Amino acid sequence: MYQRYDAVIVGAGGAGLMAALNLSAQARVAVVSKLYPVRSHTGAAQGGIGAALGNLEEDHWEWHMFDTVKGGDYLADQDAVEILCREAIETVYELEHWGLPFSRTPEGKIAQRPFGGHTRDYGKAPVRRSCYAADRTGHMILQTLYQQCIKNEVHFYDEFHLLDLLIENGRTAGVVAMSLATGELYTFHAKAVLFATGGCGRIYRVSSNALALTGDGMAVALRRGIPLEDMEFFQFHPTGIYKLGILLSEAARGEGGILRNKDGERFMERYAPSLLDLAPRDMVSRAIYRELEEGRGIGGKDYVHLDLRQLGREVLDTKLPDITDFVRTYMGIEPATELIPIQPTAHYAMGGIPTDVEGRVVVDEKNTPLPGFYAAGECACVSVHGANRLGTNSLVDILVFGRRGARHAAKFVRENDWAPLPAKADERAQQLVAERMGAQGDEHQGTIRDLLRDEMMAKASVFRDASRLALMREKLRETRARYSEIKLEDRGARYNTELLELIELGGMIDIAETLVEGALARQESRGAHSREDFPKRNDAQWLKHSLAYKTPEGIQLRYKPVTITKFEPKERKY
Repeated sequence: MYQRYDAVIVGAGGAGLMAALNLSAQARVAVVSKLYPVRSHTGAAQGGIGAALGNLEEDHWEWHMFDTVKGGDYLADQDAVEILCREAIETVYELEHWGLPFSRTPEGKIAQRPFGGHTRDYGKAPVRRSCYAADRTGHMILQTLYQQCIKNEVHFYDEFHLLDLLIENGRTAGVVAMSLATGELYTFHAKAVLFATGGCGRIYRVSSNALALTGDGMAVALRRGIPLEDMEFFQFHPTGIYKLGILLSEAARGEGGILRNKDGERFMERYAPSLLDLAPRDMVSRAIYRELEEGRGIGGKDYVHLDLRQLGREVLDTKLPDITDFVRTYMGIEPATELIPIQPTAHYAMGGIPTDVEGRVVVDEKNTPLPGFYAAGECACVSVHGANRLGTNSLVDILVFGRRGARHAAKFVRENDWAPLPAKADERAQQLVAERMGAQGDEHQGTIRDLLRDEMMAKASVFRDASRLALMREKLRETRARYSEIKLEDRGARYNTELLELIELGGMIDIAETLVEGALARQESRGAHSREDFPKRNDAQWLKHSLAYKTPEGIQLRYKPVTITKFEPKERKY
């Protein structure tokens, strides 16, 4: 099947819908989505959007910028961070005008609450910066944007799986995707393509990410010669439900929740005496692991407690209804009276497809853009998060840079003619599907998927060292070899989820390789990348972004400098 649009957006989460909405007034737009749009993972975002509105106390975008740069351990590009924090304010008001039902102060203003790593006056004390809709903020963003997109006649192709990016004569020409309902391949011819395909957290066993977050857009770009930036930086959120990984938002600690060890001690007093439980996520996750290593886990197991009892039932049911419901449903625990078992859970990729501040995908150390190709959201790396993302900044990122990418793409569409489609445009996609459909080995893909996730959890998660990462490199070689011997049982065309999961798994192995190679090479500890054999940050050698390229010889790494404008790197203390 052949379809032609001025612009095609792949992914219907917050970044994709924001981009589609901003493009729709100026171009004919299609959104190609793996899921029904309001099932996208943005809907799982609970805590809020960071913006220095100053509705409850003094706040300034410069303070937000400082916190973001410091929280990212000075690896973030500060020109991009300034845009993020400046434009966050108008973006929140734009959402309000579109009808997003924010929680309110008694005076009717947008309510705000504290969040980890967000401070007033350049780090002196916590500040209320997170704008929220109870603990369903992401869900409300999706609903609001989707309604606006329908109103503005955006075309949606739901349940279509991305297979290939089309590039011809050095320009983006479209994408190829498979319809889940029929198994048919669709070629989407477009002047501009924007990837908003989300993260890749399912490469880990314990993850807050939905099953669909397998890094499809990252993998497709990587296979087309586009590098992935800073993939060694993967954030573990401190408070996932024990064993399940389902997220209990930082909003719980923003409202006054406390982390406690087996002795009932508020152990964050040892690790971050000023911000305590609201320290940045990488620090809190490492603190929990230290408590477990030193024998202060609950009952000798690998979890600690989140204590919400002091908040009271009314606050829990009013301000944290989803969290409260998750705990009651999945754990059989009443959070108003009982302690909640939690452990760090794989949550967010700081790395991704490299872009500039206009959302244009760049392909080398000189930030050379690939004409017509854009990316936004978690699949992208404009590097506003650096080595560690602050809570609430993911929602700011998807909205600010989804909008910026769309606005530049609209200009590109106006000023450029159509790039010709490659001859046999869907040939690579057909070959990929044929190879996977023909898989007749004796391995089961579930076994290989579990092997990948378990080994990544054990050897490349919160704490790392050369020996474990080298073992993980070998495990990935074994995983890739066994992947080639998988047997596909389902040979049908309609809703062949086994085939799609097999395609996903191949991409996950590619992504895991970029993470492990980047982590092995980076001989320092910075943000979410914590090397026990190199425990200190090393700005002299490693204040730089990594670019991982997939080549026939394996992953090759190059580097580019970090953009520093206002804040010189300092020791990160809380």
